[in-house]
Amino acid sequence: MTIGEVMALLSSDYPDVTISKIRFLEEQGLVEPQRTRSGYRKFSTRDVERLRYVLTAQRDHYLPLRVIRENLDALDRGLEPPASPSAHPVAPEDTGVPGTPGPDRFDGRAARLRLTRAELLRDSGVEPELLEALEQFGVLAPVPGGPWYDGEALEVLRAAAQLASYGIEARHLRVFKSAADREVGLAEQVAAPLQRRRADAGTGPRPEQVAREISAACLRLHAALVAGALGRITG
Repeated sequence: MTIGEVMALLSSDYPDVTISKIRFLEEQGLVEPQRTRSGYRKFSTRDVERLRYVLTAQRDHYLPLRVIRENLDALDRGLEPPASPSAHPVAPEDTGVPGTPGPDRFDGRAARLRLTRAELLRDSGVEPELLEALEQFGVLAPVPGGPWYDGEALEVLRAAAQLASYGIEARHLRVFKSAADREVGLAEQVAAPLQRRRADAGTGPRPEQVAREISAACLRLHAALVAGALGRITG
């Protein structure tokens, strides 16, 4: 979209918006449209949504640009913006259905979340000592090449805290990490040839979907084995 088309989309909800204001917000780094070879701005749907967020935050909450920029950074990292000016961004709650996760659980959404160490501890409610222990035993780590933690790290930390309340320490959880690595390796072993065949022929099953289905089947197998064993013990 051109800047004029963007203004036309926004003007009904934000009558005061002007091309000059959109350019100003771009200068402030709040939106970054692409440029054509001749230098014309080309806005995406995502750019328009960011502008809507900025304009709403200014109109309804009178937020300064510094706070809006921080909130946009949080949104870019997968966090949910604060519900009020005095609150802070938070990690989204898990919206999955109860029961054994299916292939959609492995869509990578949680892995794209980016949390600082402080945010990870705050949203999990866990003491730093447990996080340090999990890192020491290789159960949990920041994302490769950066200081961030992803949404899966948040789930690992929450689960580890629950297990810790029963006296299960971080060192006991290495077996789970080893098992997870083996299951991922199994999925990769099957998906890799599919990736090559799809690259050569341009058709065939999608390797990422196959990997998700294998991972979901591994979880169902694990759950069934654990449930069966517990049934024999408690039955």
